[in-house]
Amino acid sequence: MRCTKILALFVLSLTLFSCGNGKDLNKRFKLILNAENATLKTGETLQISLQPDKNSVLDSVVYRLEGNLVGRKNDVSAIDVQVNPKQLGRKKLTATLFAEGKTDTISKFITVLSDKSPQLYGYEVIKTYPHDTSSYTQGLEFHDGTLYESAGEYGKSALLKVDYKTGNIEKEIKLADKYFAEGLTIINDRLIQLTWQEDEGFIYDLDTFEKEGSFTYGESKQGWGLCNDGKTIYKSDGSTKIWLLDPQNLTETGHIEVVDNKALRSKYNELEWVNGKIYGNTYQNDGISVINPETGAIEAVIDLRPLKELVQGGLDKNNEVLNGIAYNPDSKTLFVTGKHWNTLFEIKVVKK
Repeated sequence: MRCTKILALFVLSLTLFSCGNGKDLNKRFKLILNAENATLKTGETLQISLQPDKNSVLDSVVYRLEGNLVGRKNDVSAIDVQVNPKQLGRKKLTATLFAEGKTDTISKFITVLSDKSPQLYGYEVIKTYPHDTSSYTQGLEFHDGTLYESAGEYGKSALLKVDYKTGNIEKEIKLADKYFAEGLTIINDRLIQLTWQEDEGFIYDLDTFEKEGSFTYGESKQGWGLCNDGKTIYKSDGSTKIWLLDPQNLTETGHIEVVDNKALRSKYNELEWVNGKIYGNTYQNDGISVINPETGAIEAVIDLRPLKELVQGGLDKNNEVLNGIAYNPDSKTLFVTGKHWNTLFEIKVVKK
């Protein structure tokens, strides 16, 4: 009787092993790519194959890129996939394996870069205006000819309405000391302001500065820059991602990743929407990236490094950086400044 029970358990264990969910398959096959460091440029061909261990036989495999079917095979030989996604950046490649009545999935991330290098732009200074040096500029935006500013630092953060011609502050609301104010944008007669690491943003009435509400972040890690195109709010968080927010409830609805032809790019500290593009200050790099909001590709870089030499002396060169972009649709010019700078520059962008 005892032997019969042992035999039954042995047969049952064999059945479960042979008909299981196949979690061991992902250890017996390896995804092989022709792209060095799993990185390629849009439009290039990605070659995908499987490398089995010496005892493994495959029945079939289904390949998907970001969930979209890109190929099927009945063996481990290579397939070619032209990679041309609408949005660039990191993409998840999966291989669903079928073997010996089992199923399992292995995956790997690939990075798709732009196939074009950014154009290089310079600038001409049209005019200069005074800027309050107490302002650690984090967000800057024009609305109906008036300049609005978000100033950061713990214990000093504020929302400002500024007469840009004189530098005088016309209206101000200070934030509680526990908040470090960040990016700012204006949409539907509301001011939207981020905080840095507090996972909270604020909504104000444009005319009265009265706080109407607040919102928390979703998957984004921090609050850095904000801009909008009238339908979507774009939010940076210091990572390679720029998040898309619903303007009504401020929830995250998706993201793009910022790339050029060499790498993923990050640290976009202030954003501005200009003629269908996202302009972004890169933290501690005195320039502006011109980003395609559909693909995430950097199409141009505006070199503004010489501006710092026109600002008052005594600045901490490693910290008091360019930050603040405001596009004035009336003059069709950019206004830029920096953290604690004494000057607001009105500039015209020119190709080098």
